[in-house]
Amino acid sequence: MNPQRGAADAAPTYARLAAMRLVRLGAAALLLAAAIVGDVLTGPAMLDLGAVIAALFAPEDAPPMIATIVWSIRLPMALMAVLVGASLGVAGVAMQTILGNPLASPYTLGISAAAGFGAATAILTGLSLPFAGWLTVPLAAFAASALGSSLVYGVAGMRGMTSEAMVLAGIATLFLFQSLQSLVRFMAAPEVLQAIVFWLFGSLLKASWFSIAVVAAVLAFCGAALAADSWRLTALRLGDARAAAIGVDVKRLRLKVMALIALLTAAAVSFVGTIGFIGLVAPHLARMLVGEDQRILMPMAAVMGALVLSSASILSKLISPGTILPIGIVTAVIGIPFLLALIIVRRRTVW
Repeated sequence: MNPQRGAADAAPTYARLAAMRLVRLGAAALLLAAAIVGDVLTGPAMLDLGAVIAALFAPEDAPPMIATIVWSIRLPMALMAVLVGASLGVAGVAMQTILGNPLASPYTLGISAAAGFGAATAILTGLSLPFAGWLTVPLAAFAASALGSSLVYGVAGMRGMTSEAMVLAGIATLFLFQSLQSLVRFMAAPEVLQAIVFWLFGSLLKASWFSIAVVAAVLAFCGAALAADSWRLTALRLGDARAAAIGVDVKRLRLKVMALIALLTAAAVSFVGTIGFIGLVAPHLARMLVGEDQRILMPMAAVMGALVLSSASILSKLISPGTILPIGIVTAVIGIPFLLALIIVRRRTVW
């Protein structure tokens, strides 16, 4: 067979495959846009559809109460769901790639648990920053996430920063900070315990325009940094030895990506609390739709993470009209059977 002819025949096939992946990404983005609109339209206040649309596009002409509900509560919650879901989706697919483990995610490897411990400690002690008291809990969660990530780095670094060492270090970190969370809850008074538990459940009600700006900036920075290493991450899926053979510094790549994962996760959960399963489910959905090419896999994981969390936000407001369930409960309830369905239904696996 002529190699040049084989390459010429393969080019149109690859072009069609790339076009199909882009079409699927576009379709997922359209679904996400519809979910954002649905998220803004639903809520305990039971506002009229026309009033919400008018408040969105002409807030100066809308009744002040409706404009306040839409612009101060619903729209920030909807945008925060998108940003947090996208951050966790990207973090999840990056972690699964560098560890070669389909069960890896920021939640299962202890980074989210560390954030929960930091927030619970701040609530228990009653610490408050002199210049911005409302930032105390998010900053404590962020600092604890950094501590948890450093612990994973340190332990895994003793074993050469291999994927197996990082998984074991992450599991140990998860159990450590879950135990510390239990200790904090045991020490807390009933009214403090209620505040701690509510934070750990996860809630988008904490969303504000400032927190949206912070999470968006972190997502943009980390997304650009990961995109620069997209071909290296794709090569890593072939195995450490093959990736190293084509010039990838595997140890350095893992260290860099883990730092970006920690930053993404910390920024996401610091403002809204612990939210599980998004970083685990979204990468599997994206991988089923577009394959392993990181250039398209990471954007799809971001879109799928945002879509899942936006859908969970809508569901949390529809389950019990007049109230909003903590989003972390909803993601856990729908995440477990959804993941089991993926495992059972899908016959072919890339792992």
